[in-house]
Amino acid sequence: MKNIVNIAVQVLPKSDTKKPYDLVDDAIQVIRESGLKYRVCPFETVIEGPYDEIMKVIEQIQNTCFSNGADELLVYLKIQNRKNREVTIEDKMHKYD
Repeated sequence: MKNIVNIAVQVLPKSDTKKPYDLVDDAIQVIRESGLKYRVCPFETVIEGPYDEIMKVIEQIQNTCFSNGADELLVYLKIQNRKNREVTIEDKMHKYD
């Protein structure tokens, strides 16, 4: 899919050797380096962009967390997609900023 969507990702890592928040920071760094628009929230991070590109980032997040010490990941996604119009963070958040 090429259309612009919003995908909220929540990563809940488990590790015997690393603190969970450190692994969450690693996940957010992957998102930051992707170049896609995003917003970090208390429980999840929302990413805006082409569906396929975001899903590649989700895969990179998991690989990075495992490489950095995660033993297990729970990854929750919420996807907002529209048939004939892009979904933007700004459309939903402008009245709160």
